[in-house]
Amino acid sequence: MNFAISMSGFVALYVFMLAAFAGWVIISHVPAILHTPLMSGSNFVHGIVVVGGIFALLNATTVLEQAIGFLAVLLGAGNVAGGYAVTRRMLAMFQTSSKVPHAHAKAHHPKQG
Repeated sequence: MNFAISMSGFVALYVFMLAAFAGWVIISHVPAILHTPLMSGSNFVHGIVVVGGIFALLNATTVLEQAIGFLAVLLGAGNVAGGYAVTRRMLAMFQTSSKVPHAHAKAHHPKQG
């Protein structure tokens, strides 16, 4: 099965510019308080970049195509890892810590012996 897709340089540049502009317009209209949840929720997009990079690597015939595919996989994987790290830190802000007792908690609870 041949999955090769042919796209001229001009069309590829046009698609890239259109995607960049659409992303800029969409993100610029998101309130600042929602940027972190939006990033954590968009990890699936980075996963699609990784899948696309793997697809590019499988169909690469020249060294340049292999380098671009490798770079896409590397950067996409970095985005996925960063997105999950941000999500983990964001969710940790909403968890209560039972390991460290609060200073005022000792004063309100008498010692039981």
